[in-house]
Amino acid sequence: MLQSRVTRLGRTALIGIVGALAVSLAGCESERDTGDGDRNETEPFVFGVPTDARTLDPIFTTDGETFRVTRQIYDTLLDHEPGGKEIVGGLAEDWESSDDGLEWTFQLREGVTFHDGEELDGEAVCANFDRWHNFEGAYQDTNFTYYWQNMFGGFAENEEGVDTEEKFRSCTADGLTVTIEVAEPSASYPGAFSMATFAILSPGSLEQIEDDEITSADSAFPDYTQGEGVLAGTGPYQISGWDHGSQEITLERFDDYWGDNAKVKTLIFKTISEETARRQALEAGDIHGYDLAAPGDVEPLKENGFQVPTRDVFNILYLAFQQETTPEFADLEVRQAMAHAVDRQRIVDTILPEGGEVASQFMPPTVDGWSEDVTTYDYDPELAEEMISDAGVDGLTVDFCYVTDTSRPYMPAVRDIFEIISSDLEEVGLSIDPKPMEWDQYIPATNSGQCSLYLLGWTGDFNEGYNFLGTWFDRPSDEWGFENDEIFDLMSEIDRTPDPEERAGKLAEANEVIMDFLPGLPISSSPPAIAFAPDVEPMDVSPLTQEVFADVSFAEE
Repeated sequence: MLQSRVTRLGRTALIGIVGALAVSLAGCESERDTGDGDRNETEPFVFGVPTDARTLDPIFTTDGETFRVTRQIYDTLLDHEPGGKEIVGGLAEDWESSDDGLEWTFQLREGVTFHDGEELDGEAVCANFDRWHNFEGAYQDTNFTYYWQNMFGGFAENEEGVDTEEKFRSCTADGLTVTIEVAEPSASYPGAFSMATFAILSPGSLEQIEDDEITSADSAFPDYTQGEGVLAGTGPYQISGWDHGSQEITLERFDDYWGDNAKVKTLIFKTISEETARRQALEAGDIHGYDLAAPGDVEPLKENGFQVPTRDVFNILYLAFQQETTPEFADLEVRQAMAHAVDRQRIVDTILPEGGEVASQFMPPTVDGWSEDVTTYDYDPELAEEMISDAGVDGLTVDFCYVTDTSRPYMPAVRDIFEIISSDLEEVGLSIDPKPMEWDQYIPATNSGQCSLYLLGWTGDFNEGYNFLGTWFDRPSDEWGFENDEIFDLMSEIDRTPDPEERAGKLAEANEVIMDFLPGLPISSSPPAIAFAPDVEPMDVSPLTQEVFADVSFAEE
């Protein structure tokens, strides 16, 4: 996930939500060192992650590393097949929609129990939807509830300044049957019901959570520490502790899980911010796996016996041209010149892992709606230099923002990519002013239009082309700084087209219109690698980066 605008909405606050007493690092180390009996029962599986989770209340989750944790704790109405993109049942074993796409009916599984002992029923599901629909105050800021507003629109009572149209109408329950009514059909359904942010918490958890007032978008997420029973889900793992000092979240197997029980009893997510340090921790045996292995590390790790499966391509990296911040970019010829200036094949050949490919449009070719007829921009620095000169912008100085402290599935080795693109643009007559930033500053800067050029991307939340194009181009935004009613109207029409085949045809048309307008340059799609120790039986890796850690185990000796 995310990795999704949403996987990009990082926040500065370190948030903790603790379900029980924190597990100390020393205690974890002693367990790891026992070596007695079945390792799956006595030794924690430790997975290295680059950043701390932001919160364990999934509705506020807006980044991929937090989703990685919450997916193990909570379930959603729908899910994705392990290792694939197809939607399957989650808490609902069957579902259907009305012909007009305005009613979605879910038949819940029988015998599902929350971690606090409560039973799942339709009332529990509706209590969650009613909570989200009735958020007030600063909770209505998209920094807190981006996904709700993107998928279900506004709130029961929009605050001043919130102009998102309300899409959610109601949730009604009849035993194990749940009916959700929406105001209009959307390409986001049924995919939205599979998203980890809309996971279902127990009614008891909701009663104990008082949504403390947040006064501004700069406030921290609430830190619920009321103790045992708070934030109970129905997932294969339940919260055991969050040791902020050691940057470890510990989860314990939930033995009454409705599906197959987790193979490893204890699961720990350990933050190791530096990429090289994560690889070294794996090599030293301090962790048993980590994600987004650097492309240059993949073959050396394999040669030393480590397992490094790669996911199928399901992401896009792009270079954005901010037209409002830099008025010169409003000239299509300037944007075309920059597109011709960038040697994207060099990025693929020298930086990306095997299987990476140059992108021709703002979605990968594995998604319905990808078009073979878009305008393409081949690498041609002589043409680019001529166009820059003809447009009278040679020598123009532009800010180029790039992130320094993290990588993403679509964006490994960020600085190396930045340096190639900067060099290419300078060769054709532009002057680049580098603006390095940490992730928590980078996202607000790019979202608010402070960067003339910047690198970002997207990993699909579910298998739907609108989840790519609609994320960026469904309305005017400060991220891009352009007005184009043809694109916005086309995206609105696509969103309201319920038939998938008809929608795919319109998405292909939208790709062609967007690439003629060229708001930015799609750079590449990349198959991200995930690394495991030799003595691990990995889970199926997911193109959506939605791995099920309940399926991982230590190999039998």
